[in-house]
Amino acid sequence: MPTPAGSTSSRSIPGSKWSTTEEITGIDIVRRQLLVAEGRPLADPLIGLPDQATVRAMGCAIQCRVTTEDPENRFLPDYGRITAYRSASGMGIRLDAGTAFSGAVVTPYFDSLLVKVTARGLTHVEAAARIERCLQEFRVRGVKTNIPFLVNLVTHPEFLAGQCTTRFIDETPALFDFPVRRDRATRLLEYLADVVVNGNALVRGRPAVARRAAAPRPLHGPPPAAPTGTRTRLRDLGPAAFARAIRAERRLLVTDTTMRDAHQSLLATRMRTYDMLSMADAYAALAGDLFSLEMWGGATFDTSLRFLRECPWDRLTQLRARIPGVLFQMLLRASNAVGYTNYPDNVVQAFVRESAAAGIDLFRVFDPLNWVPNMRVAIDAVLASGGLCEAAICYTGDVLDPTRPKYSLGYYVDLARELERAGAHMLAIKDMAGLCKPPAAGCLVKALHEAVGLPIHFHTHDTSGGALATLLEATHAGASVVDAAFAPLAGLTSQPSLNALVEAVRHTPRDTGLDPEPLRRLARSWGAIREHYTPFECGMKAPDADLYLHEMPGGQFTNLLEQARALGLTDRWDEVCRAYADVNHLLGDIVKVTPTSKAVGDLALMLVTNGLQAPDLLTPGRELAYPESVLDLLSGRMGQPPGGFPTEVVQRVVRAGELVTGRPGESMPPADFAAAGRRATEVLGHEASPRDVLSWLLYPRVFEDYARHVARYGDVSVLPTPAFLEGPKPGEELAIDIERGKTLVVRLLTVGEPHADGTRTVFFELNGQPRSVSVADRSLEAKVQRRPKAVAGDVREVGAPMPGLVVTVAVQAGDAITRGQKLLSLEAMKMETTVYAERDGTIAEVLVGPGTPVEAGELLVRFGEG
Repeated sequence: MPTPAGSTSSRSIPGSKWSTTEEITGIDIVRRQLLVAEGRPLADPLIGLPDQATVRAMGCAIQCRVTTEDPENRFLPDYGRITAYRSASGMGIRLDAGTAFSGAVVTPYFDSLLVKVTARGLTHVEAAARIERCLQEFRVRGVKTNIPFLVNLVTHPEFLAGQCTTRFIDETPALFDFPVRRDRATRLLEYLADVVVNGNALVRGRPAVARRAAAPRPLHGPPPAAPTGTRTRLRDLGPAAFARAIRAERRLLVTDTTMRDAHQSLLATRMRTYDMLSMADAYAALAGDLFSLEMWGGATFDTSLRFLRECPWDRLTQLRARIPGVLFQMLLRASNAVGYTNYPDNVVQAFVRESAAAGIDLFRVFDPLNWVPNMRVAIDAVLASGGLCEAAICYTGDVLDPTRPKYSLGYYVDLARELERAGAHMLAIKDMAGLCKPPAAGCLVKALHEAVGLPIHFHTHDTSGGALATLLEATHAGASVVDAAFAPLAGLTSQPSLNALVEAVRHTPRDTGLDPEPLRRLARSWGAIREHYTPFECGMKAPDADLYLHEMPGGQFTNLLEQARALGLTDRWDEVCRAYADVNHLLGDIVKVTPTSKAVGDLALMLVTNGLQAPDLLTPGRELAYPESVLDLLSGRMGQPPGGFPTEVVQRVVRAGELVTGRPGESMPPADFAAAGRRATEVLGHEASPRDVLSWLLYPRVFEDYARHVARYGDVSVLPTPAFLEGPKPGEELAIDIERGKTLVVRLLTVGEPHADGTRTVFFELNGQPRSVSVADRSLEAKVQRRPKAVAGDVREVGAPMPGLVVTVAVQAGDAITRGQKLLSLEAMKMETTVYAERDGTIAEVLVGPGTPVEAGELLVRFGEG
């Protein structure tokens, strides 16, 4: 039977490859050839082949030659270091191997053959199945091989039917449709090696991780088979009836913010999905009586992509699958969605719809200026999605201070009534800075409870140290739900302690009904998890009553401190805080919450950096470059504050014609989702999902950086947090679950000395087998001389089409060349390739000579201008 290149097959026909003939006849041909060479006749008992009749076929055999040739690149040879080599074995498998092993170097100067694989079976189909299984079990890393092509070949129906001809490969393009190999282990090792050698920019110059061991998980039984928490109740009643039932509830309901606002406020939003998932089963078993988990939205979406290199949608869906009974709550920035600018209405609508489908039940919708027109699109989208709409009033000022009438009790009551008319199911008081003092909380909640028929959900921060008292006053005044965080991630810029709150109202009419003992178990585990994030601690040692001076949101405090540190202003933090207060006054005393708070913070940093005071910004004739966030705020692209911005400030900062007086989303054309889908697909290298498209629309540049990281290193969210941040320590063993039932056991052995090309080899054990990864040491870049790469698309530059050795050079600088003329030739693995000119011109420079080794893409020849 004729067979295609790369494989041979024998049935009963001698003359095929000798090894396949040996397999189907059982005759050791080489041994018998040597005996014949000694002068023995074929009838000799040691040979035993007196005539053809004694040669009997026993089934079929197929042989494949595994080579370091890339079938996706015209079978050009590949070379380099084999970082991993594992062959298959078993009954009916024969390997005639060369020098392939882990650590072997495949050079361009020898045959590309790694191993000949022969499989036998009683039938052709059985032999094909056996060799396909064998090829699938091979693991060769570090160089490309032809294995994907061979697998397609031996599983093709035409091959199995024995109908192939010499034209089979040319006429069967399906042989070159290769599955995308995830190669997860290698890519994760490359990430770990890079962090070990070069460090992680996230933690550079910061304190080391305090805990490297996994946090102990709370002891618990199995989660209930049929969860009956608040999510089940919402689905049974529907949003409107559910909200009425919550308002009628006598016991105090509690939302846990540990997975969102607590770590955003204390740890710069750096908590990873890995650690949340480690607590998920315990939550399902021990915390099913919580009202909701605030675990998504706000800054977490951006941070997941930008810094943690993980998909925020995956966080939501994975937690949803593990905690099915409790409401999931997100923070939605109205027309800003989860970004820092206004988006077209159809983007906000699609984002809400997709979030609800992915598992969000309760949407806390707020506008950074309390401007209801900016909230309506998001509110309507939540209502259309069937979700629970909690419209939020952002609290600032002091309702008890008669000298600050702008944000009076009447202002908040009118705002609450307007949100009720807009269709909200619940009303949130969002005290993002912790400014609401206990007496003010009691006064405000009582007034709102009497003015509207919605259940009130109270949220605050504990920066000043008095927020637990504030929660208790809000509770006694009629709040139905309050926000708190587990004790190890509570206090300071976070929320008050959930554990303390539960104890504070025990044996009172507002008892939460939560059992303190399971909550203690959860808290202990959160305490251990926090030790993984030592590098991101906000630095506060105690409550700070200066909050009432600067009025900085708790969620912004750590982030602004990070910005100040990056600008070298750590020792001038007090000046930054005072400048923050001065900027707020200059802007007319505005509501400060993302993204308006970012504009205030950016301007404050600008003042301190440049040695300016807030009034200096109004000095005539002085031109200043204002942060983009400030221009967005004062031009009206974030909406309108009550009473508008001070006219003098707007005229000084905003250029003529840039003012937006209406709702920003109204003047924006709808987003082109089809075009966005094409772009996201191009960025990812595979078909983009609707969630990918939304991520790109919200954060195009950040999403592209994230996609590049995933393409290079894979899904790093599966790594334990200390290893993700700092890499493993020598001898440390990591258990990495890449999917259910598949665990990689990785141990770092050592890091090699630098090579001449500026790389280091990092040696690991992977599931007990040695693996090595070469990584560029960026600290050595200045010392390494590298030949430049040809610029893609520049017709003047000719790059190497493959790695190899320059054999001949046919031109020199100054030669006039015509299109199609030979420039030089390369040789790799006994295959010679000639490089021809693709244009007429004059040679400006030849960068290589005979005997020069080159990498693929390296610049060989440069043409002159014209």
